Order: sequence, then C-alpha cells, then structure tokens
Amino acid sequence: MSKDFFIIAGPCVVESKEMLMEVAEEVSKVCADLNIKYYFKSSYKKANRTSVNSFTGIGDELALGYIKEVGEKFNLETLTDVHTEQECDLVARYVDVLQIPAFLARQTDLLLAAGNTGKIVNIKKAQFMAPQDMAKAASKVASTGNDKIWLTERGTFFGYNNLVVDFRSLVIMKETGYPVVFDATHSVQQPSIGEQSGGQPEFIPALARAATAVGINGLFFETHPDPKNAKSDAATQLSLKNVRAFLENIMKIHNV
Repeated sequence: MSKDFFIIAGPCVVESKEMLMEVAEEVSKVCADLNIKYYFKSSYKKANRTSVNSFTGIGDELALGYIKEVGEKFNLETLTDVHTEQECDLVARYVDVLQIPAFLARQTDLLLAAGNTGKIVNIKKAQFMAPQDMAKAASKVASTGNDKIWLTERGTFFGYNNLVVDFRSLVIMKETGYPVVFDATHSVQQPSIGEQSGGQPEFIPALARAATAVGINGLFFETHPDPKNAKSDAATQLSLKNVRAFLENIMKIHNV
C-alpha cells in the first residue's frame, strides 16, 4: 500500500444504501489493484444547496448508519462532512474522518469541536481564502491537541459562477507540514448556475494529473454510477465506469 498517497472518493450525498455499496465495491477493487489507500466519502446530508427545493438527504442517522455499514463491509475508513459544532460528536461515532466544508473553513467553534473528537479533520480551503490562511485554520484544530489534519484545495472564486485552481496553493499549503489533498471534482464546479450548480467535468482528469505532478498526498473526487441523475453535484461527479482508467493515469504520474 502506498504510504504517501491516498484516495478519498464516493458519491456526493447518500441517496441509498445500494448505491453506496455499488460505488464502494468498485472503487475499493480499483484501489486494491493499484495499491492505493482508499477512504470512502459521502455526505450524510447537504447543508449548502443552491435552491431551497434541492435534495438534502434521507435522514441523518439513517445515512450515517449506511456509511458505517460500507466501512465495515469493505474494511474501509470513511469520511463525511460536519456543519455545526453540535454535529461533531454524533458524526464521530460513525466515521473516521470529519470534513469541514469549504464555506465553513473559518468557523472557529466548528474547527475546535471537530478537533476535540480526536478524529482526522479534513479542512477544505474556502473559495475565498488564500492558501497561506489555511495554516490558521489548521492551528485552530491543532490547539485541541489533535494534529491529525488534512488540507484540501477545491478552487478559488474567479468572478461570478466560476472557479479556478491556483496550483501554487498546493505548494504553499504543504509548507504547513500537513497532508495536502486536491479535490478534482469540486474544482470544476460552476457555482449557482440557475437552480443548481453547473460544472465542466471534462477538465477533471487534466486538473487531477496536474495536481498529482505538483506533489499531493491525497486525491479527492466524487463518483456516481449515473452522474446526470445524481441528487447532488450532477454536473461534476466522475462516472463510476471511468474510475479505473482515471486512477491508472493518476498513478502513472504519482509513481514517477
């Protein structure tokens, strides 16, 4: 198993247990074949949606239970988002990694609560934050005595309804000494296009290859058996059938 590279992948949000199992089975097979450490990801609920009518989840504890079942069945460590300090203790009972969503990366109470669980905390860089400011976010978690921290790049606002990736940020964040992750699918998002966010998924492989060449510790991507009909992030999830070829190309670069 590669000691210096890992994958975080799964469907954007829990839609059903069957779909979670399908994704986990396929991605875990690919990662086993390629000798990659795999963390299964799915949001147990979506607190940040473009429209009030957008799908938010199937029920908190039901979804968390499904994520836990996936981890147990496939012997995987698991990750999901937390949105308030009150959620952290509950969610920590079900998963191995707590993820701080990008829009909440400056929320001190949330970062402290996540740190206090003792779990790994993945902080996604806000679209409006400079990469050097992530050291300050990490220091909030570290102040709890928890130094199990990852920092994730997911693109920066570039005018309205668009994101760009500044690859200098990966280098700057690595200076903190914490593992740096690149989020390949949210980085191609076009926020708040009409009633939902759009995206340019054709650029996922190129951005992922570039980030791998810079030298990341982990690669994050969302994947779904039928992206166009996904209940969240339909415009940016990688099709499950393309995961093997995608990761084979990534590992060629990483291994070099």
